[in-house]
Amino acid sequence: MSQAAPTLAAPRGQVSSLQRLRWAVVDSGTLMHQNLLRWVRTPAYIVFTVIQPVMFMLLFRYVFGGAIHVAVKGGYVNYLMPGIIGQTCGFTSFSTAISLAQELQKGSIDRLRSMPIARSAVLVGRLGADLIRLALTIAVLIATGYLVGFRFDNGVGPAIAMFVFALAIGLAVATVSAFTGLAIRDEESVQAFGLIWVFPLTFVSSAFVPIQSMPGWLQAFARNQPFTVFIDELRALAVGGPLVSGAWQSLAWMIAIFAVFTWLAARAYRRV
Repeated sequence: MSQAAPTLAAPRGQVSSLQRLRWAVVDSGTLMHQNLLRWVRTPAYIVFTVIQPVMFMLLFRYVFGGAIHVAVKGGYVNYLMPGIIGQTCGFTSFSTAISLAQELQKGSIDRLRSMPIARSAVLVGRLGADLIRLALTIAVLIATGYLVGFRFDNGVGPAIAMFVFALAIGLAVATVSAFTGLAIRDEESVQAFGLIWVFPLTFVSSAFVPIQSMPGWLQAFARNQPFTVFIDELRALAVGGPLVSGAWQSLAWMIAIFAVFTWLAARAYRRV
């Protein structure tokens, strides 16, 4: 009997869309795992990432909390915690931009692009690893908040929804940072630009004080920018408030951010 010829694997250009998707998922998972391993080997980086939002929370809780009066059950600490979580979603995205800029300068992305992997795997793997790091940071932040008086007042379901929604915010903001890192490419410039746009949006919002306490000319901006909408929805899930209207506004902002900056980041990645 004649022996059948061995079957050779088809090149990636000759496979189905489903097989391409499976390869993209595997490649993205591999790069995400590599990014996570780097952080495990440098635990100081994770510690400092977690310490910063905890410091912000403790400073506002004990330094400014006594002077800020809010109409929220549980007092200022319950008002503050969703704002700190929203700010953390913005600040944590810095590392997405900085890491991509570093990899561009070192030539790591060029080496990855020369390999037979999915083109989307570099961005997806980076965003996936940053999302896991953000989840860890928020979990530690909430645990610390419970030690200083924060409490969820809406039950377990809304508390879980708030955690998931915070991750969605972080992912949306990370797409902005991914575009920034790939477009600017210089590490120091990326870090400076990140401070320029994240600081005003997080501080001129409902994160730390009620918008009504701001000057009239500033209230219009504070009410109609995405971080206020996101933080108000986080607060509604945590301690009560209008969920439906905030959810629709949050969804609209999130879809717009994903649509615009995912396309811009992909475009910038193709041009590097």
